Amino acid sequence: MVTPARETGIDIRVWREGPCVVVGMAGELDMTAVPRLRAELDIAMEEVRPPRLVLDLAETTFCDSLGLGLLVGTLTRVRDAGGRLALVVANGMISRLLAITNLDHHFETFPTAEEAVAALASRNGGRE
Repeated sequence: MVTPARETGIDIRVWREGPCVVVGMAGELDMTAVPRLRAELDIAMEEVRPPRLVLDLAETTFCDSLGLGLLVGTLTRVRDAGGRLALVVANGMISRLLAITNLDHHFETFPTAEEAVAALASRNGGRE
């Protein structure tokens, strides 16, 4: 599903890749985009149990405190459900934000969605 940028300031794509659900977004993750992304993440978390979620932020150009809160809250929810969350981040604003907040030590990060999916698929501990 794609949400037009003119409506929310972001484009969101959701697809199934092997044992994972990938949520890709492009644009700014700010107070206007958080509710839409949260709704998509809620749906994505129900697709696979335990959740194996890849959040592709490679084309995300900005993230405010509400967006960062959504990322941390999603990580907590996924872990509480016995799942795993991987972030795809490019060099830029999001990777710097994770580093300065020390969250880069808490999130599994990858340069591409393919690498994130491969890592979550290979480390599933036999769970389906």
